[in-house]
Amino acid sequence: MTENHAGSLTRSLFLYAIIYGGMVVLGGVLGNKQVALGPMAVEAGIFPFLTLVALSSAVAELHGQSTANRLVLWGFIPLILSILLTLLVLSLPAAPAMEAARLASFEMILGQSPRLMAAGIVAYGTSQLLNVTIFAALRGRQAAGARTTWLAVRGAIASALSQIVDTLLFVTIAFLGVFPIGQLLAGQMLAKVVLSFVAIPFIITGLVALGRQLDSGKGDFTL
Repeated sequence: MTENHAGSLTRSLFLYAIIYGGMVVLGGVLGNKQVALGPMAVEAGIFPFLTLVALSSAVAELHGQSTANRLVLWGFIPLILSILLTLLVLSLPAAPAMEAARLASFEMILGQSPRLMAAGIVAYGTSQLLNVTIFAALRGRQAAGARTTWLAVRGAIASALSQIVDTLLFVTIAFLGVFPIGQLLAGQMLAKVVLSFVAIPFIITGLVALGRQLDSGKGDFTL
């Protein structure tokens, strides 16, 4: 595990923090499309959010739980800024030359209700911090070799449990009372659990391996 000093970033943490901020913003945009994965229909925002899970777990493995928690907390900044900028752009009048159909599509995709925005913020923070907590707890006091062996398993379990909570919070806050949410909850939970066990182990293993390779070089990025 790499120790970080105040004011400096290792190569892996620098890279993963940049990607993390981008994925936080991208998740809300891609979530407007539903994709078919075999018999499952899932909103496409699941892909950047599972990437967030893998990144936070990889950072916890490489740099410790406290650093991973700080990464999650810093993630609120691009999330909230993107919401505020979207609201600003939506409030500005469109140029007269802009096609009406294009403007309507833009407003439909990005014009989320305050309830949806609140749901996204609460679900993001709770599920990501929970993922880091579970991942670190499963690591416990294992020897270094055992930690590497069980890295993929710990990542999958932490991802599955945190994404169940993410779905419960987001769907309940956003849609409870609007329409029956039972089927939506079940479908989203199943999809996220399946992807957590199918994809997350490979992503986390790759990120940790890449991070160790990046950090094996000499010197840190000093800010």
